Amino acid sequence: MTRMYRRILTWLCWSWVGVAAAGPIGSQTLGCLIEPDKVADLGSPVIGVLEGLKVDRGDLVRKGQVLAVLRSDVERATAEVARTRAVADADLRSAEASRDLAQQKMRRAEDLLARNFIAQQALDQARTDLQVADQRLAQTREQQRLWGRELGVAQAQIGLRTIRSPFDGVVVERYLSTGERVEEKPVFRVAKIDTLRVEVIVPSARFGAIQVGDVASVKPDLPSVQAVDASVTLVDRVVDAASNTFRVRLSLPNTNHQLPAGLRCRISFSEATPSVSGASERPATRILGGLRMEESLGASKDKNRR
Repeated sequence: MTRMYRRILTWLCWSWVGVAAAGPIGSQTLGCLIEPDKVADLGSPVIGVLEGLKVDRGDLVRKGQVLAVLRSDVERATAEVARTRAVADADLRSAEASRDLAQQKMRRAEDLLARNFIAQQALDQARTDLQVADQRLAQTREQQRLWGRELGVAQAQIGLRTIRSPFDGVVVERYLSTGERVEEKPVFRVAKIDTLRVEVIVPSARFGAIQVGDVASVKPDLPSVQAVDASVTLVDRVVDAASNTFRVRLSLPNTNHQLPAGLRCRISFSEATPSVSGASERPATRILGGLRMEESLGASKDKNRR
């Protein structure tokens, strides 16, 4: 019986060593990776030749800032012609003057007809002339609107040859130089780093212990940097069957750009345990072969005393 007691005690010790190694979620740290919140490879929707680069790798950029421009001599000339047409109002003023004159003639004809100085045919002719003048004025105004639209199209074509930053960030890479041809390859890579993204892979046993809004402590792999707090923004609802893990994403403020992206890190979550329906709050008694461990150990001790 003493040998059996030792065997059971040894198994129990090894079991609790495994439990202590796993521990609650707050007592362990997991490996993680700090990444930029957004990364964009920026190119041009049209093919062309780089005329000028306004920024280089490492430069901080603002949303909407011009990063590069493509050669656009033809487009600028087209826009200038369209602008000249759009602002030219000689035809419009001529049409308005013709319409005013036709209206005056019709009123004069109506007055003369009332005095029986002219025939009805003269009044009909004056009315027809007024209608023609109205149509010409409307046509001229429509033409002005069309020229205004042509100017907008020409300016949009120039805009397609201007590469701008889609958000505040930093230039990570510059792939081309002035004079090179831009086709499908991007010109810049820009990263948003005022907010960083922390990615961590968590064992499936901890599913349910981490919720959106939870706060975790992140320690970047830099000796001079202290641990910082990050908040959970995404918890995968699907567990990867191959690795038996799920992914968690956290948001880490980085307003002053004190942390570089791309760092490895260690993360520890706040103390929490998954909620299981019907689970008892008192410690569970281990069962081995249908025999309660407490009773088995107690009986063994009694017999040893005897």
